[in-house]
Amino acid sequence: MLDAFDYFLVTLTLTDIAAEFHESHERIAFSLTITLAFRPVGALIFGLMADRYGRRLPMIIDLIFYSVVEVCTGLAPNYATFMILRALFGIGMGGEWGVGATLAMEKVPAKWRGVLSGLLQEGYAAGYLLAAACYGFFPHRLGWRPLFFIGGIPALLALFIRFGVKESQVWERTRHHNWRALGREILKNAKLFFYLMILMAGMNLCSHGTQDMYPTFLKSAHGFSQAKVGWVIAIMQIGAITGGIAVGLLSDRIGRRIAIFISLALAILIIPLWAFSYSIVALILGAFLIQFMVQGAWGVIPAHITELSPDSVRGFLPGFSYQCGALIAGLIPFVQTILAKHISYTRTMALTALAVFVYTIIVILSGSEKRGQEFGAAEAR
Repeated sequence: MLDAFDYFLVTLTLTDIAAEFHESHERIAFSLTITLAFRPVGALIFGLMADRYGRRLPMIIDLIFYSVVEVCTGLAPNYATFMILRALFGIGMGGEWGVGATLAMEKVPAKWRGVLSGLLQEGYAAGYLLAAACYGFFPHRLGWRPLFFIGGIPALLALFIRFGVKESQVWERTRHHNWRALGREILKNAKLFFYLMILMAGMNLCSHGTQDMYPTFLKSAHGFSQAKVGWVIAIMQIGAITGGIAVGLLSDRIGRRIAIFISLALAILIIPLWAFSYSIVALILGAFLIQFMVQGAWGVIPAHITELSPDSVRGFLPGFSYQCGALIAGLIPFVQTILAKHISYTRTMALTALAVFVYTIIVILSGSEKRGQEFGAAEAR
């Protein structure tokens, strides 16, 4: 929730940051691409640490690191410093998901893995909701900077993890005692990594393609005020949270792949309502429904890709493949701002959403699943 809070503060305050630094929307939107581009670096560093030294220590270090960077973002004196800080935040953001998802999924009962996967993943949507609420209620006259100071809060979670969370028993049974053994396991699973990477590219395209530039779409295409954008985004994220948990629960019953397929297929049908409506009621309904479906599909992902990943590389493989997919998807906000200059924001949002939904459906149906996979069955290395 808290790393997504920071990420989406940039999307919500994009026009304000651009005005203060005297830069175009495209150049500020490129900071989102930079953040996504550096997430694989964090996933690589902290993911390797998680398989070698356990899940807790990398998580603690990562929380403190990205919290400090987030506060510093609010102090950035110029565009160049802002971009460097967004790259550093990408490292912290990239390390957090893989280690956190692995630790959580290794601790929950297999029969509840789907619904708790949805609950975990929709911390992302809750972060967007929190960012939208702060953006909508925060006094505009104070500017965008104080919003980022709230980002110091995640550092407090490091204390909770240090004293209140036990190490994963799965890792303790299957841990590597040297780097060479870990390297061999990673190379042995190269084919699985490639599949997970293209799957996560599709999932990130679905998410970022329907969320990142949506506040700018509401402002540019519909002239919405800051407060009105905040309310629409907040309602949209309520749909995301509801969808993530509901579809995650459904995936425990009908399977991971079919649950994702149904969600994205229904999302295609909602595109006209979401992109081409003009009344605020219709726009809110479309935003709620499309995020219910998109984040519904996402709610299955932590369970699905940790189940596909072997015990020996579960700290590394899910997070690194996720963030490499995010890297591939990272250009979509920038591309959308360019396309919008030629074919309008409305058509841009609709066409990109249709393309990424179809692509991801093809990828998910081409793969396999291991619903209910028992973790920790492998012998210790």
